[in-house]
Amino acid sequence: MQFTDLIGYLAAALTTFSFVPQALHTFRTRDVRGISLGMYGAFTVGIALWLVYGLALGTWPIVVANAITLVLAGSILWMKLRYG
Repeated sequence: MQFTDLIGYLAAALTTFSFVPQALHTFRTRDVRGISLGMYGAFTVGIALWLVYGLALGTWPIVVANAITLVLAGSILWMKLRYG
């Protein structure tokens, strides 16, 4: 593994796993009052585009991180639409 790959995986892990506590809190409480629909909509589309970009390049740190984040962000967006 090259040093640049290691940096990519570390960055992907930190940014993805930093998102988990907020997602878990939202799943548990279903409290979406403080979540902006516009922001989460744009964020989720952006994550999906990052995923497509990573797939196009075959860059696995980008693919893995954004696939996980897309599931979490998509779930929160769905809860905002359902409960918000």
